[in-house]
Parts: sequence; structure tokens; C-alpha cells
Amino acid sequence: MTSDNKPTPKVSTQPAALPRSAYRVFRTITTRWMDNDVYGHVNNVVYYSWFDTAVNAHLIEQGVLDIHNGNTIGLVVETQCNYFAPLAFPQTIEAGIRVAHCGSSSVRYEVGLFAQGEALTAARGHFVHVYVNKETRRPQALPDSFVQVLETLS
Repeated sequence: MTSDNKPTPKVSTQPAALPRSAYRVFRTITTRWMDNDVYGHVNNVVYYSWFDTAVNAHLIEQGVLDIHNGNTIGLVVETQCNYFAPLAFPQTIEAGIRVAHCGSSSVRYEVGLFAQGEALTAARGHFVHVYVNKETRRPQALPDSFVQVLETLS
């Protein structure tokens, strides 16, 4: 209640679709026949695969992640997704990427999934990578070149 005994207005914490302008970089992803489930749309587990694909492909292309010979790997420690509209084969998906937080060894990536040409996300979510030494699996500080690439996504 407010000081004049009126009910306190509720603030919506309901997740909402976001526009393309909320993201810094986009990657096109082609859906596959096997992505659809028995309900006729892309199964929820596929969205998480798209998150990984979009972010890691960008990092590889920027030359800061070497999945074959590098000493640093990213381990997912948290993930989440909200769904707003169905996606289905044979649609083309556009994944928007941004960095919401960058620590010394961890990064929170946010990804928005758009049906090709659509203005708002069909789904959006995040995952947190902790970057560790490939051998010891202990966190290690991100190199300056890696941080510079992440800054372009903030």
C-alpha cells in the first residue's frame, strides 16, 4: 500500500520480446527438418544449441577462440530462455548476440532468436561461460584480445 492507502501498482517482470536494435552482431542459422518436434515447431532444446553456435562461431571467426589448439575453453555454468513465438523448419533464423556482463574469466552472453526479417525476438535468453584452462579446468583470465572482441558486443 502507498502512503495514501491505495494499492501499490505492480511492476511487470514478465519477459518480453526485444527488437533487433538490442543486439550488436547477427548470425544466420538454417533450420533442419529434424529440429521440428511432434508439435510442428522447433523443439526447445534446439534453441540452446543455436545460442552456443551463434556465440562460439563469432568468437572463432574473430580469432579469439581456437577449439582445436587453444588452451582456453568456455564452460556453460548457467542458461535460460524465454519463448514468444514458434519457429519451425524451413525458416531461416537470425541470432542476435550481445554481452551483458564481462568478468575476468566469465561472460554473460545474451542471444535473441528472430525469424528471418522479423522485428522482434521469437525467443531470447542467456548463458554464462566461465573460461578455464583446457587441462586444469580452473578459471583463467581472458586475454586482452578476447576482451576487445567482447567489448564490441557490449
